[in-house]
Amino acid sequence: MDIRRRNNIQITGRPDGPTVVLAHGFGCDQNMWRLTVPALAEHYRVVLFDYVGSGGSDLSAWEETRYSVLSGYAQDVVDVCEELDLRHAVFVGHSVSAMAGVLAAHAAPERIGALVMVAPSPCYIDSDGYRGGFSAEDIDELLASLESNYLGWSATMAPVIMGNPERPELGEELTNSFCATDPDIARVFARTTFLTDSRDDLKTVTAPTLVLECAQDVIAPREVGAYVHAAIPGSTLVTLPATGHCPQLSAPEATNTAILDFLRSLR
Repeated sequence: MDIRRRNNIQITGRPDGPTVVLAHGFGCDQNMWRLTVPALAEHYRVVLFDYVGSGGSDLSAWEETRYSVLSGYAQDVVDVCEELDLRHAVFVGHSVSAMAGVLAAHAAPERIGALVMVAPSPCYIDSDGYRGGFSAEDIDELLASLESNYLGWSATMAPVIMGNPERPELGEELTNSFCATDPDIARVFARTTFLTDSRDDLKTVTAPTLVLECAQDVIAPREVGAYVHAAIPGSTLVTLPATGHCPQLSAPEATNTAILDFLRSLR
């Protein structure tokens, strides 16, 4: 299989520099990183890709069985790393991709040497002693709304997820990204995203890890960032002066600075 075409792999930056892999979240594609790439490309080799079913990926390669579990997305990450023969790359995952990166790093530790988790959440549902931000009933309603009218759900939820109502163009961009995703594929990815409980997987992380949380994020509240940080020994937690769940778009300078500071610390 042509992994480069399947996952729409794009490579930029310094060919001889350390490699940074950027991975998008639910309903998005690699274009979400367009404000981060220039900041990294001067000193690093930057690899972008789309999960199968997203963006410019080969939609014919999508299989519901594989992508109804988070390990399917993690396998995409491993496949990309193996195709490019990456060694000790830094994996930057946004939202659900942060946890896909955890699984990928555990499966192929020689490929991924460090993790940057941007607005991560290992579990979105509240339970005893844990605040994920949503009740089980909230998630059931969210998924029911998405499955009954995906385009309507996208138009309503994307601005909420993005935050920054004073900058409506950001919400519109995320809405357009959601709406560009095949509804049947989006339904499967949404269930995988919002119903997976990956808290135990955090215990497997041994690589240097940066956890980036936003000061205000309705999808991943700060209690989640604190939980992820506490669960990964030696991790670094940075609270960005950002609102919403997509700081790489809403606060790119702060996001890029935090990532670059972490990358420099690995040298």
